[in-house]
Amino acid sequence: MAHASGRPWLVGCWSDDEVSVCAAGAVRLAVVGACSVSAAQLAGYARRVREVAQVEAALAGAHGCFHVIASVAGRTYTRGSHSGQRQVYRAAVDGSTVCADRSSVLARLTGAVLDPTELALRLAGRTVPHPLAGGALWRDVHAVPPGHAVEISPDGRVLTRRWWQPPARELPLREAAAGLRDALRRAVSLRVRPGEVVGADLSGGMDSTSLCFLAVEAGARLAAVTLDWRAPANQDRIYATDAARHLTGVEHILFASADVPAHFSGLDEHQDLTDEPTMALRDGKQQQYLADAMLARGARWRMSGHGGDHVVQPPPAYLHRLLRHAPGAGMRHAAALRAQHRWPRGVSVRTLLDTRSYASWLADTATQLPKPSPPTGPGWGMRPQLPPWASEQTIQLCRDRLHAAAQDAEPLHHERGRHAWIHTVQQAGQVAGHLGHHAALAGLPMHTPFCDDAVIDAALAARPHEAATPWSYKPLLATALRGLVPAPILERTTKDHCGIEWHEGLRLHRPVLAAWAGDSRLVAAGLADEEQLHRALLSPALLTGGAVELEATLGAEAWLRDLEHTHQPKEKDVAPTTP
Repeated sequence: MAHASGRPWLVGCWSDDEVSVCAAGAVRLAVVGACSVSAAQLAGYARRVREVAQVEAALAGAHGCFHVIASVAGRTYTRGSHSGQRQVYRAAVDGSTVCADRSSVLARLTGAVLDPTELALRLAGRTVPHPLAGGALWRDVHAVPPGHAVEISPDGRVLTRRWWQPPARELPLREAAAGLRDALRRAVSLRVRPGEVVGADLSGGMDSTSLCFLAVEAGARLAAVTLDWRAPANQDRIYATDAARHLTGVEHILFASADVPAHFSGLDEHQDLTDEPTMALRDGKQQQYLADAMLARGARWRMSGHGGDHVVQPPPAYLHRLLRHAPGAGMRHAAALRAQHRWPRGVSVRTLLDTRSYASWLADTATQLPKPSPPTGPGWGMRPQLPPWASEQTIQLCRDRLHAAAQDAEPLHHERGRHAWIHTVQQAGQVAGHLGHHAALAGLPMHTPFCDDAVIDAALAARPHEAATPWSYKPLLATALRGLVPAPILERTTKDHCGIEWHEGLRLHRPVLAAWAGDSRLVAAGLADEEQLHRALLSPALLTGGAVELEATLGAEAWLRDLEHTHQPKEKDVAPTTP
């Protein structure tokens, strides 16, 4: 696609239904992804745009998950979704700024080398705080923060500015729930064509099950898959089977865990290089197996409930504000949450009375590395935590980056609870983007309606203490879907796990883990301690942090190995770690 001048504007590979582009005089406007705006509507919007500052106003009310790209009188505007699912990266290529949705594309164009600090941060997994989470792994390739856009002027100057603001209102539960129901209904119906077969995860949990009922309401025929893990107390199969009985036009496919590939299958197989080390390394083959089952039944795409846990239920950090504005309610919530999470009394009190700025908190987390993270109360967020096998070099790199970020760090919201909620949502959105990329490679595109911007806005509009009351599970979503989803599912309070299968998978693939321990790319890069990593890979039952700390490391190790089998810069080209 070209600018009005005829010079290249958009370059890529996409299907006809993935991109909508229109032109009106010197204005070019494009949306990429699932978007409620039709081609005719987009053309009308383009005719009203005179400058890039008007682009967002023209698209107000659009829902879905999409990129927005505009060319207006020589000025270019690019942004992704504020959820972080659709990301934007930028880099200077031969003197011109180029934006892309894949950082690896820009790395190839620029010959960029790996940033060892970014790779070191990946060992901290989901505990990486804002603004360090989601950075590009390549030197001189810059990730545009979710909720921000890139503007490029005709003379080449680059400006990054915020285009999204969190909802200002805090609505009562019922009012917010009505908005969430409408947003979820639109998110699902946007993607469903009446009569078509849709692959669906039907775990029996509230998130995926709610989407299945909305999809059937929109006219879909479901090929719904449930995995039955072996832990004796698990209940997914019971709830999923009950839900399937209430769904019309559904083929319910139930797999025992023994029917699908074991956890960590394919660990020694090289994959197409992605932008990020994956945290889903353990179930890649399982997900391919399930996708093949859906494809065999005619599914054209797959619907996932990923993101529901993060979007509809704010973290406990909301207590900080609640105690100050409604002390009675705050004390009741604090007591209940302390009992639930087993927070030590002294730690909880200190955290709730803490008045540190976000920058000060961030700087303090740097000084505490690599101390084990004790149980903490509802602060600004999770404290960054590195695994025991992180090298001294990794620890120092992470400390330095945290201290540097703390110099001018601003929270995502001035209230701790809102900041923590938005950060959690954006982490889920970024994971959704990676899951979607893997799903596309597997041949069955995946959509995650909970990570649509409009759905997130609807959830964030709720009063946090009502959306996360400790006396009921996901009250915001339960209220939103009441009358559509059977009551027993909305009243469910349990969550299944696959711990038995996780440990069995590690035992089954011990030869591969032993080979990785003896020839680790992370050790070669100076980021992991060889002896400690060897012990962890061969004795995972002794881990103190469990699955999360090990899977982040396995993902980074696998990613470095995949890197060696591409045309990307090789591992030997990792940028020096000393000044």
